[in-house]
Amino acid sequence: MPLQTTGNMSVEIVKINALVNADVNKAWNCYVQPEHIVKWNFASDDWQCPWAENDLRIGETYKARMEAKDGSFGFEFEAVYIAITEAESFTYVMPDGRNVMVKFTPQENGTLIEVDFDAETQNPVELQRQGWQAILNNYKAHTEAI
Repeated sequence: MPLQTTGNMSVEIVKINALVNADVNKAWNCYVQPEHIVKWNFASDDWQCPWAENDLRIGETYKARMEAKDGSFGFEFEAVYIAITEAESFTYVMPDGRNVMVKFTPQENGTLIEVDFDAETQNPVELQRQGWQAILNNYKAHTEAI
């Protein structure tokens, strides 16, 4: 796995992707607009995303609430944008300093979405990969269904 060195610490970069049957503009909009984010931003059917806010400008924030439908657990995800190229890519940093880069590449049969994120240290990397991939798969299903 690729490693990124930050200060005295090496961070594993996890890579996931999905080919979405949609043009790049639809793929971008479904990924960044809060009215779409709330419909796909969870890893399993027993979770939900009741709200999302997204100010897609450098230095501004993306926030979303993810929670179990039964109310047993939930958390708010927050990040600050550090780079944006409209309809191509964006990078944001989470409060703990980890980065996430999302890239949209037009393909003959849709748009390839690639997400690279710095792994955290509390959960196994494979569990993180599976969770983020499940969310990306929900995004793909939502985008292709509308």
